[in-house]
Amino acid sequence: MSQEQIEILQRALKRERAARKAAERILENKSRELYSISKQLKEHLEEKTNTLNSVFKNINDAYLVMDLFGNVLKMNDVAIELFGFDIKDGEFNVSELVYKEDIEYTANAFKDLYEKGFFKDYTARIVDNNNNLKWIEVNSSIIYDKENKPIAAQGIIRDITEWVTMKELLEEQKNQLSIIINNSPIGITLSKVSENGVLLVNNSLMSMLGYNAEDFAHIKVNSLTHPDDVEKSIHLSEKLNTGEINTFNLEKRYLKKNGEILWAKTTVTAVKDKNNVIKYHLATIEDIHKEILDKEKLIESENRLSALVLNLNSGIVLEDENRKIVLSNTKFCELLNVDANPNDLIGMDCRLAAEQNKLLFKSASTFVQRMDEIVANKEAVFNEELEMIDGKTLSRSYTPVMVDNNVKGYLWKFNDITLEKNYKISLEAQKTKYGSIIANMNIGLIELNNDGEILMINQSFSRISGYEESELTGKVGADFFTEGSEKEKLLKEREKRLNGNPGSFEIKVKDKKGNTKYWMLSAASNFNLVGDIIGTIVIIYDITEIKKLQEQKEIILKELKEKNEELYEYAHIVSHDLKSPLRSIEALISWIKTDNQEKFDDMTNQNFELIGSTLETMETLISNVLEYSSIGAGETEFVDVDLNGLVEELKNFLYIPSNISINIKNTLPVVLGDKTKLQQVFQNFMSNAIKFCDKEVGVIEVGSTETEEHHQFYIKDNGIGIEKKYFDKIFKVFHSLNKREDSTGIGLSIIKKIIDLYGGKIWLESEPNVGTTFYFTLKKN
Repeated sequence: MSQEQIEILQRALKRERAARKAAERILENKSRELYSISKQLKEHLEEKTNTLNSVFKNINDAYLVMDLFGNVLKMNDVAIELFGFDIKDGEFNVSELVYKEDIEYTANAFKDLYEKGFFKDYTARIVDNNNNLKWIEVNSSIIYDKENKPIAAQGIIRDITEWVTMKELLEEQKNQLSIIINNSPIGITLSKVSENGVLLVNNSLMSMLGYNAEDFAHIKVNSLTHPDDVEKSIHLSEKLNTGEINTFNLEKRYLKKNGEILWAKTTVTAVKDKNNVIKYHLATIEDIHKEILDKEKLIESENRLSALVLNLNSGIVLEDENRKIVLSNTKFCELLNVDANPNDLIGMDCRLAAEQNKLLFKSASTFVQRMDEIVANKEAVFNEELEMIDGKTLSRSYTPVMVDNNVKGYLWKFNDITLEKNYKISLEAQKTKYGSIIANMNIGLIELNNDGEILMINQSFSRISGYEESELTGKVGADFFTEGSEKEKLLKEREKRLNGNPGSFEIKVKDKKGNTKYWMLSAASNFNLVGDIIGTIVIIYDITEIKKLQEQKEIILKELKEKNEELYEYAHIVSHDLKSPLRSIEALISWIKTDNQEKFDDMTNQNFELIGSTLETMETLISNVLEYSSIGAGETEFVDVDLNGLVEELKNFLYIPSNISINIKNTLPVVLGDKTKLQQVFQNFMSNAIKFCDKEVGVIEVGSTETEEHHQFYIKDNGIGIEKKYFDKIFKVFHSLNKREDSTGIGLSIIKKIIDLYGGKIWLESEPNVGTTFYFTLKKN
């Protein structure tokens, strides 16, 4: 370090020592001044103390005196209790009491105190000596000496903790109530009786009626009510205002801002002041519009149900738990020869009625006894047969009406099953007859399960194969009759049956004696009642001799062609000969109806309409037989057919209900073909779409797309649809297409043959209650 730097440091040290001595002299002077001021302050405080002693003893609030630095000089007992401090135990400063979040606020308040000389209603939080948080309200002022110099401060402190807590609780409850009111699903209004104006309205009501808060500020209560409900609403309000009633409920209509009507359940309660004078109306408005509409629909449904029961084709009797009739219908009276209106039977004792009616039945002695037994068992009974002395047969069904495991009534149903029973007897006879024919016909018949095991053979197959039925039952047919490539062929064909594909094929077999034979097999899948494949039915024709006569093939084919031509000609003759008398009958019926128009009753006219409908069905049957026989017969001249015009012609030709529309979604192509046959295709699918459209608004779409080799068409409807599990069955047995088939059983079979002629195919997409789309293709030129 250089000499110059050392000298600089020495001079700095000297200056610092001089400054320290000057500071010590100033501090000593200030200490003497402070001691003098403290002595004077003490004297003034002693003087003021005598004056305030009486105040300390009599004041109910906390009171304290502090110096200008916040040190407590004097405090009464209430202050000791409030703060938990006692200056007798030690000094303390009021700043120690201030809650940390209120320090800045308190500092500003004390600044005001020193500047203005006082403050009023200062509120803040403190923490007492026991660490309890309290709210206080302070009124404070400055204490001056004789020379009017501030020497201390005094304050009256009130504990407002309980008041603040109550205020916060009240505010919280008010907020909660406001939240509840504004978020209530029920509309709420408060209106002043004298002004008929809305003072309070919640969000729910504004949402219900479409008005906002500003709208309600200018709305009269009665203007919201539908004109038809104003009178009764005013009447009840007047009774409420006079004190005749304290509240009322009313289902009435309100006018929404958009002009719509809202049904609501309104409850209005009078709100009274402390003098028991009604000042306000508090109303709750509950939206019941949907319930009212549902109630109206329910009443309408009940009326429809009542009409339906009255006109059911089954006799119905509903009894209460005391066996009194509460409902009956026309068919019941008709079946049991009751000469009365169904309504006249209501209230009648069913046991008495049974005693009167038992003579109508062959088992009269047990008729009533059996009814009593059914009722006592309280179990449903279905389709018991009852033979009447007039030759009719009725079925009787019974269902107990249970509510909470208690019988509340009895429902009886009677049906005339005379025709059904006779049909069953006839069916059993036919079954026996055809069973005998199958057993003895000259064509072999085998029934197989899905594993290829033989379940049944007829006598002809036993003769053809040389085996008895007992030798083959349960055995796999392929193992018995074939080997090598023929066995493989048979197994492949069986796989086709499992997939639902029918087919015919020729196979070489060995009979029981080992002789080689040739059989022609025609096999089809066997379905159960729900459409599941459960096996295969095979018809076997021994063509061994035919194989030997192969050289006569051309002769046989020629004869077959001639027979087909004769059949075609015969179909034309039958069609003409059968239609002529039908048309004559139709004309005669028309003349009879015209000549006797005012003489016939409704039942006769209805029977004539039934005859007319039957004639139309018969003519359709004949036409379809002719169409069926003509498909593929002879050469057809193909021309350009505009399918747009063809569909428009069908729209004019077909009967289309007013609730159904047929739309062409895009321009359909012009195709080369036979217009009549193409019309049959579109007419069939469009007719089915119309027939099975059950919607209030039916829509049928006709459209097309193009592929490289085909025109692809679709007819789409929004009708009843078809369950997917029936799709395969539809195309396996196409001429008997469940419910979407026409009455002849031929229509869709004809369509498939036509589309086959055009090198096309058919498929569908469908969903129950959504609709069906039929697709088909036609090969291009």
